[in-house]
Amino acid sequence: ISPATAPHPLKMLACSKFISSPSLVKSTSQLLSRPLSAILTDESLSSLAVSRPLTSLVSSHSFQTSTISRDNNTTAKFIGARAATVGVPGSGAGIGTVFGSLIIGYAGNPSLKQQLFSYAILGFALWEAMGRFCLVVAFLILFAM
Repeated sequence: ISPATAPHPLKMLACSKFISSPSLVKSTSQLLSRPLSAILTDESLSSLAVSRPLTSLVSSHSFQTSTISRDNNTTAKFIGARAATVGVPGSGAGIGTVFGSLIIGYAGNPSLKQQLFSYAILGFALWEAMGRFCLVVAFLILFAM
């Protein structure tokens, strides 16, 4: 969208306030919760229509600048849990590297098959443990704090 054809932000804000106004949501949910046959035959459809002007539907709540501390704590938990799970994809990459190196090593010297395989299993276990450790820390942040 070019800047010349982009909608004005204030118009978009007013439109979103209109769409999410409580009376419009209530009347729409009442209308949608009824069967279609009841809506078509019932005369109370006109009672669901909004008889006020559209400008009265826009909520006139004051702008609140302070936040509830519980929201900040919840947000901090989600951010911390996401930061703790950063190592999980690294675990998958490490496991892929271990088994890729096993194939390359086996192709280079097939006589070391058993020793290379035992090292590969050890490497797999260590990388897997690191991935699981990241998940455990994330769950501890979310549910134990």
